[in-house]
Amino acid sequence: MNPVIGVPQGNDSVATGVLLLHSPQQQQIRTSMNHRPVSLGDFFHDYQARSEPLVLATIIETIGSTYRKAGAQMLIADDGSAAGLLSVGCVDADLVERAHRVTQTGDPLVVEYDTRNSDDVLWGIGLGCEGAMRILLTRLDCGNGYEPFAFQERCRTQSLAGSVAFVIATNNPAQPLGATLRSDSAPTNGLFESCVRGAHTVVSDDATFLVVPVDPPTRLLVLGAGPDAVPLVEIAGLMGWHVTVLDHRAAYAVADRFPRASHVALNPANALPNFIDGANYDAAVVMSHHLLSDQAYLAALADSSIAYIGLLGPSSRRTRLMSEIGERSALLKARLHGPIGLDIGAHTPETIALAIVAEIQAVLAHCPGGSFSSRTRLERTE
Repeated sequence: MNPVIGVPQGNDSVATGVLLLHSPQQQQIRTSMNHRPVSLGDFFHDYQARSEPLVLATIIETIGSTYRKAGAQMLIADDGSAAGLLSVGCVDADLVERAHRVTQTGDPLVVEYDTRNSDDVLWGIGLGCEGAMRILLTRLDCGNGYEPFAFQERCRTQSLAGSVAFVIATNNPAQPLGATLRSDSAPTNGLFESCVRGAHTVVSDDATFLVVPVDPPTRLLVLGAGPDAVPLVEIAGLMGWHVTVLDHRAAYAVADRFPRASHVALNPANALPNFIDGANYDAAVVMSHHLLSDQAYLAALADSSIAYIGLLGPSSRRTRLMSEIGERSALLKARLHGPIGLDIGAHTPETIALAIVAEIQAVLAHCPGGSFSSRTRLERTE
């Protein structure tokens, strides 16, 4: 892989050009990246609380096969720690070196990585990914209020719609490389009026902007806080989902048991209608292992607009519960998944939790949940 470092044309403060790392000696990097198994939000708040600077890495363009696409982000600290992935490790060591430069100078930087030619093998990386990406590195610190990531995080935690526009190329001194505009600012230069979904580029004021919408986190309601709920909340929380856990038993509804949950509460099953009234959950999992409680949960969820409702237990238990709630069961049929989870041969609490989270992800993303290799084989036969 050949890292290419440069800046957009027209920026007189930094020379335009590229630096090709073409030898093993040149590819010796100061340090390696230490990915921490935490969400971007948790990582951000940790360093922000200590007033330590961070570098925000944002993919601004991809060509061919790449691990992530435009708009994907990661955070890099000057100690080499990081959260989020832009690649599967192939550019990490070089990125942490470039991030160190941005931390020291405060100047934004665009880095290009290209694995579309044979040099990728010749220089010892040998990925064969056949793709290229451009990444914008910008410094976050107390001086700039950790913006724009602080705004993005507020949108995620408060489930607010929002977007950020990054200057990725410029001939306008008033819009320098790395500058940002937020959708809650004024004026916005019409950058956020497009109907295009996902990250996209807009040319305005003699500059090119990458507009990155803030994806709200999946909001999961877990009804039942037994031991098997612990790995479910752990996996969902690690994915950055906002998880609420309710149980009618005081011994189970304990926040310390669910460190990745956003909210844990003692709540009678028959009080669920009041709790979810006006709430905006994407998915709910019924897993109290208590028949009458699960019946009350399903009856309340029938009147909700929650897109995914999962029920733990065998088909016979589902049939009995649907019979008990009577005519209201018709409101659940299109949304109810039970037995819950994808068929991955799960038999332990951890693998069952993985199967549940995977099915929720697939349903909410409108994907079938099958294997990519099976789909590829099918496409080859058509």
